[in-house]
Amino acid sequence: MDLEATYKVRNKDGFINGYNQIVSRDTHPEFLMDFGVLCMKKGEIFESNESLERIFLLLKGKVLLSFSHQEVEIERTSIYNENPITLDVPSMMIVTIECMSDTAEFTVHKTENDINFNPHLYTKEEVVEEKRGLGTMNETGTRLVRTIMDRSISKESNFMLGEDVHYPGKWAGFPSHSHNQPEIYFYRFFPENGFGLLRLGGQGVCLEQNDAVMIPPNLVHPQVAAPGYAMYFLWIIRHLKDNPYLGPDFEEQHLWAGKEDAKIWPDV
Repeated sequence: MDLEATYKVRNKDGFINGYNQIVSRDTHPEFLMDFGVLCMKKGEIFESNESLERIFLLLKGKVLLSFSHQEVEIERTSIYNENPITLDVPSMMIVTIECMSDTAEFTVHKTENDINFNPHLYTKEEVVEEKRGLGTMNETGTRLVRTIMDRSISKESNFMLGEDVHYPGKWAGFPSHSHNQPEIYFYRFFPENGFGLLRLGGQGVCLEQNDAVMIPPNLVHPQVAAPGYAMYFLWIIRHLKDNPYLGPDFEEQHLWAGKEDAKIWPDV
């Protein structure tokens, strides 16, 4: 099977105004979630009311969010230098978004969830930001990891969600790891003509601006950004019934590389 052709969705020409569906439960039911990008212009209003749990993550812009008798104004100017702001709402809750800047952009995530939980707006201050990879592998895996939601933060959501920001030439997801739950990655680059590479199982996948990659269960997926290009990717994992994501499974053959005393260059 050609994994790149099967699981990568190219969005080379960017997105039109409105909701752009990228992954659908109808076409890829094994991933258990819908994923898309919402683009808006100043003065436009978008309303959502579906029998699904929904997450709205602001990529850029200034908007007025209305939900559960609340109105909150939020703004983000950089996915590289600012933590995200993210709204998670239960099934059938009405969400209204009014664009207050010239443009605004969200990622939108949807899945089935029978729990009638309280909505939550995850602020920039609530995001758990870590600089991972320090002091190991000659700093080749150093990157920013921003965890918005996981099982310890939200036990009622069916999603785990976060962002990674790669410094140019750096790796993520190494030593190689996998997990039982399906996942989606969505990519941005600075400058926008940048690229990266993902090892999906035993095959390579080229990554470019606005690409989305579906990660099937139990396939390893380490990745690297090209030198000179910062690489942002959003990751979202769908918990499984009675099997939520709690941590990765690492390839034993590469675990040695992550140790502080790992010898990564021959003496002769």
